[in-house]
Amino acid sequence: MKSSLLFLFTICTFLLYSSAALDDSLTYVWPLPAKFSSGNNTLSVDPELSLVVGGKGGTSSIIKDGFDRYKKIIFKHSSKSYSVNKRLVFDIGILKIVVLSDNEELQLGVDESYLLLVKKRNGRSIIGEAYIEANTVYGALRGLESMKLRACDFIECMDCIYLLNIELTARKECQLCAFEYETKTVQIYRAPWYILDKPRFAYRGLLIDTSRHYLPTDVIKQIIESMSYAKLNVLHWHIIDEESFPLEVPSYPDLWKGSYTKWERYTVEDAYEIVNFAKMRGINVMAEIDVPGHAESWGTGYPDLWPSPSCREPLDVTKNFTFDVISGIMTDLRKIFPFGLFHLGGDEVNTVLWNPNRNKVAMLTLNSKVPRSTAQLIYMKDGNNEQSALLCSIVIVMLTFWNCPSARYSWMKKVPGIEAGGLLLDHNMTTKDAYRYFVLRAQEIAISKGWTPVNWEETFNTFASNLNPRTIVHNWLGGGVCPKAVAKGFRCLFSNQGFWYLDHLDVPWDEVYKAEPLEGINDTSLQELVLGGEVCMWGETADTSVVQQTIWPRAAAAAGVEFRLLLSQITMRDNLQGVQGHATSNNNIVLRLVIGVNLMRYVDGLDEKVQITYVCEMK
Repeated sequence: MKSSLLFLFTICTFLLYSSAALDDSLTYVWPLPAKFSSGNNTLSVDPELSLVVGGKGGTSSIIKDGFDRYKKIIFKHSSKSYSVNKRLVFDIGILKIVVLSDNEELQLGVDESYLLLVKKRNGRSIIGEAYIEANTVYGALRGLESMKLRACDFIECMDCIYLLNIELTARKECQLCAFEYETKTVQIYRAPWYILDKPRFAYRGLLIDTSRHYLPTDVIKQIIESMSYAKLNVLHWHIIDEESFPLEVPSYPDLWKGSYTKWERYTVEDAYEIVNFAKMRGINVMAEIDVPGHAESWGTGYPDLWPSPSCREPLDVTKNFTFDVISGIMTDLRKIFPFGLFHLGGDEVNTVLWNPNRNKVAMLTLNSKVPRSTAQLIYMKDGNNEQSALLCSIVIVMLTFWNCPSARYSWMKKVPGIEAGGLLLDHNMTTKDAYRYFVLRAQEIAISKGWTPVNWEETFNTFASNLNPRTIVHNWLGGGVCPKAVAKGFRCLFSNQGFWYLDHLDVPWDEVYKAEPLEGINDTSLQELVLGGEVCMWGETADTSVVQQTIWPRAAAAAGVEFRLLLSQITMRDNLQGVQGHATSNNNIVLRLVIGVNLMRYVDGLDEKVQITYVCEMK
């Protein structure tokens, strides 16, 4: 059964510098294409728009499904009123899509470029009305997205209703097609159109967290659908964490006893369905199991994975059984997730709990100001110092009270008798050695399954020289990590929590937009090692009722950074209509976001305020 949800919220308030309506000369396509030109004609689109395909990949079901999906969006209104207009002669009656390759494999770096041409057919035209050409089906999907409906004043789109609280003297397009209410037809303004586009980064991701708050599969699909509108191409599925283990693992069937309830679980079939749903929209799904920390929920079904009954995290590094379970999970997940990248976590590991002589553990401090801080630990040199022994007792009580897995730790100044580096006495290994050993062994397992390992930056910060050279370093703690990682030859993903953590509600969309993944990297060859980045929707404070409006519109601001060229790279010599004539003497062009996935440019010196409201009805 379908459930009806109504989300009403304000997307954002901008200062739009205009004395009247929106500027006709600007181009409202999001993300802004790499190259484009347009004219001054308005074309009508036939509600009976037909698809003609060509090329080796033109007959793909991905193309047919995408066309049907976007046609439904474009003609949301006009299909209902077609009987009124059936005698009209339309300018655009055919969309031709040519896909040169029949290879449908979806992996990192797949060609997503496309050519989009829209022109009224006449005796001299060779375009054939509307035309999309791409090397792959996924490039063709990006072209369809650029063409579909996004009328700025009022839209209904895939059961979503967008409202703009501004009176417009003329309607403007936000993708190419717009519904004209007076004539009840779909129009393409400023034709003819020529768009040649490709993404700036190969990896353009969004993280969702289904451990802290379970998200039903329908909600995950809605998120994936919305990702396609912003041309994001990787869903990072943080499936499991310390709070719950909601995924079925056939090799170890008791693992999902760690779910919140038996109703808050994902079967193998659910996971397959999500991956296939995403693929039809050109979106990869990267799974994550965060080891060795963030794994308390594993032990609900298999208590031997815990270091002890009283301290249940990180996973026990001393047992082969731990790595057998990890290998079994990866074997099962490899059958579901074809994407070549697999996230192994590796962040915030409280290694002190591996120390068998824990009565010699000294001062640990909780740090609530750093929400996901690295576990940095100090240990007693001996037990003779009474002050240190007293501090040890206090800390043990604190850890028990706070249920150690949920605590966040950082350095405090040393106290007498304490030094770094506790010893795992039974294995002649320091806790730092054990952390490194665990991460590297997990990497070896992932690589043996045909995956490229991705790890949070703590692994790089702690033992970069030991990491497998194939490791992708995932930045999150702050700036400066990607330059260091690429300088050592590693590939990197950007998710600086100061800008791209969506659960940080105090970060406005313009700060998200200003964040630059290549900051501090000037060498072109090193820039190529930055694969892109992702915005992260951590689930501690976001459940089904608020997750979509927390993701958008800020995720779309990041998508604009990841897909488009930087404004400084769009030169005036390109003489592209919609850009020319809108720069000041110092090229002071400012970009602004409209309805989450639309672009508005303005220059200083104008003074109108626009309030945008978003209403989404999901059935």
